[in-house]
Amino acid sequence: MRELICINCPRGCRLKVDDDLNVTGNFCPRGAIYAKNELTHPVRTLTSTVKVQSVLERRLPVKSSEPLPKEKVFDAVKELDNVEMKAPVHIGDVVIANVCNTGVNIVATKNIEK
Repeated sequence: MRELICINCPRGCRLKVDDDLNVTGNFCPRGAIYAKNELTHPVRTLTSTVKVQSVLERRLPVKSSEPLPKEKVFDAVKELDNVEMKAPVHIGDVVIANVCNTGVNIVATKNIEK
């Protein structure tokens, strides 16, 4: 039996999952979905920064457009180390397309004009 704390809402339900992926302790259906996904295919949203050539800024905040498979997060961070953007950059601009062959893009989360 595995125990998890659901992170889908502030309630923080204490979930218990048996070997057959039966979930108990969830207040809403999202808790059961979260627990099953966390045990079979965990994913994480990646937030980071990359270098940017700008008069005012040195780093550009970025994030994954969708959650990445957990096992690919560190590989994606390594790819980000090699990126340097040039201003202007706008929110939603793709910084890395299809990072680590996951089908997920890394996008800018800040406008930098100069």
